[in-house]
Amino acid sequence: MTEKRPLLAALMLAGCVFAAPVAEAHPHVLVDAKSEILFDGEGRIAAVRHSWQFDEAFSSYAMQGLDTNNDGEMSPEELQPLAKVNVESLQEFAFFTYLTVDDKELAFLPPTEYWLELRGDKLTLFYSLPLKEPAKVGAKTTLEVYDPEYFVAFTFVKDDPIAVVDAPAGCAAVYHPPVGVDDETMAMLGALPAEEKELPPELADAASDLANVVTVTCP
Repeated sequence: MTEKRPLLAALMLAGCVFAAPVAEAHPHVLVDAKSEILFDGEGRIAAVRHSWQFDEAFSSYAMQGLDTNNDGEMSPEELQPLAKVNVESLQEFAFFTYLTVDDKELAFLPPTEYWLELRGDKLTLFYSLPLKEPAKVGAKTTLEVYDPEYFVAFTFVKDDPIAVVDAPAGCAAVYHPPVGVDDETMAMLGALPAEEKELPPELADAASDLANVVTVTCP
């Protein structure tokens, strides 16, 4: 495991060493995502709330050794240490979440509200990212969710991928799927081995075209 693998840090919880890669090529972790943009009482963006459902392979590996009472079920208490490791690791990588108002990227504070739930065979991480300073929606306000290294692939759900909460009347958020890349570039990304720490320069720009983009507008 390398320093460029934030989510996989969760697999070393309580001395349980990750013994096998989740996948042999990029991306290594698949996430079905949806997000909410939270407003405060003054009509400013105050936080971004995420719901990330991990793929079955990652979920299975991540839960190894966590059923401490051996009852065959994963309780919220058993999953909470894993959630803590996830959010602490993600902090190093800006939570793969980039909020920009009029070309100025805003800073987030570490989450204080987070938890994991097991739904079927998949883990879902819920957490809220408070802004360091709440911000008014500008002429150009965008939220991007993606991994610049394409180690984690985010796909937003088709039904209600984005929502605004407690927003002023007339405010709206619109989801724009990734632009995507051509088949040759995707094949090059997919062929990168698990031990590859960073994307080659020629692929780094291409990975930005895989960003999920949300535009936020207010009257």
